[in-house]
Amino acid sequence: MTHLPLALGISSGLSPTAMYLVLMALVFAESAGVPLPGETALITASILASRGKVELPLVIVCAVAASVAGDNLGYLVGRHYGRRLPGHNRLPFAEHRGGVIEKGDGFFAKHGGKAVALGRFVTGVRVVVALLAGVNRLPWRVFAVWNVLGAALWATTVGVLAYYVGQAIEHDLLYGGLIAVGIVLLIVGVHVVAHRRQRR
Repeated sequence: MTHLPLALGISSGLSPTAMYLVLMALVFAESAGVPLPGETALITASILASRGKVELPLVIVCAVAASVAGDNLGYLVGRHYGRRLPGHNRLPFAEHRGGVIEKGDGFFAKHGGKAVALGRFVTGVRVVVALLAGVNRLPWRVFAVWNVLGAALWATTVGVLAYYVGQAIEHDLLYGGLIAVGIVLLIVGVHVVAHRRQRR
């Protein structure tokens, strides 16, 4: 999130189509397990929507679609390949790794759907939750329902909040700028009047 000003500066020069594509690529990659700034991209696009550069409904739709698709890829990778490396007998701590997977199975059996939906709101967890759901064999139907629900809730909440924060920032900058100009003019005026009186 510390890179948000830089992201805003770079993204301001993109066309709307390019902005949507960048947003989808970053959200997809982050959801699939690659630690890229997907949420920062969503916040950036939503702030730009408040400035009229892109459309907020399209931003949210793109984020939802990319999130769902990325999570499904992450789930499939975890489901088919996630247990092979931890379960390899030649690697150290085989018993410990087996215990961790077993505990994960129990957790996802009880709370898997909610973890998928709510994990999207937590930085770091958002990157791995779909992979872990696949590794711990959460049924795909359960995963799919909660994945769509979580993606829609996340994209809408973050997008709308960022949109209105962006508007507030613009509003504050406008009035703050006007006030600053007024103060400068007042100081200059007082200085000019005082200078004229001294000359008399």
